[in-house]
Amino acid sequence: MNRSKNIRWSFIGYGILGVAALVGLTLLMSLIARKSSDQVCIALRVMIEGKETFIDQHDISKLINEKYGRVVGKAVKDIPVNQIEESLKDLPYVSNVEIHADMDGVMQVAVQQREVILRIINKNGREFYIDREGKKIPVTLKYVPRVLVANGNISESYGKPLDDVQSKLVKDLVKIVDHIRGDELWENQIVQLYVNAENDIEIVPRVGNEELIIGTADSLDYKLERLKIYYRDIMPKVGNNAYARVNVKYGDQIICERKGNWFMDSLQMKINMKN
Repeated sequence: MNRSKNIRWSFIGYGILGVAALVGLTLLMSLIARKSSDQVCIALRVMIEGKETFIDQHDISKLINEKYGRVVGKAVKDIPVNQIEESLKDLPYVSNVEIHADMDGVMQVAVQQREVILRIINKNGREFYIDREGKKIPVTLKYVPRVLVANGNISESYGKPLDDVQSKLVKDLVKIVDHIRGDELWENQIVQLYVNAENDIEIVPRVGNEELIIGTADSLDYKLERLKIYYRDIMPKVGNNAYARVNVKYGDQIICERKGNWFMDSLQMKINMKN
């Protein structure tokens, strides 16, 4: 009998504790909600993410304050966070934005920058960048990223920021840049891409004065492998000034055009996977 009473009192005790915890949680949540509704922004903290420096904290703070008024000192609930996010996302150098206010009233603004991979100078002299998503990004004097430059007979125009690349030629240039990313040999050896009058893509090398013609980005692995054969097996025998042009755009050939007498060496060979 006593044991039964003890069990009932245990249940009652647990029930009281549960109710007390629920009441406490409700009071806590109401206090937090009240604090949130009355919270005033005491500071604006901007964090710029990404390796580029097209924009900085000052640029973002200035844009927010000029377009939406000074946010510090304003009630957090009156700050149009969603509108600010969308405005910042419209900037050509920004890929994503996240904004929130912490419990202390600090407005946290995290900005992710776009990563550019190629600088285009078209045949009319117009310059613009291409980012990793294939979007066109305007050039700025504030920051010059260290990326490959492609110039020559490029007709792709620049209309407005974040337009998509249209021509197959520029898409091929982007493919080449993506392909050599992380390849120590080609990242060190390729200093520029050039499009000649025949719309063939040429590689401008760091070592040697040859015109390295690859044509398009089709069968790129195959073509770059042939250039490696040239550097490994041919250049050591003839020197790096023997040829004016080295052409790998045709099938299984490495066509080397000599300087001076324009004698053409055609080395037809099958790729040996052991090489």
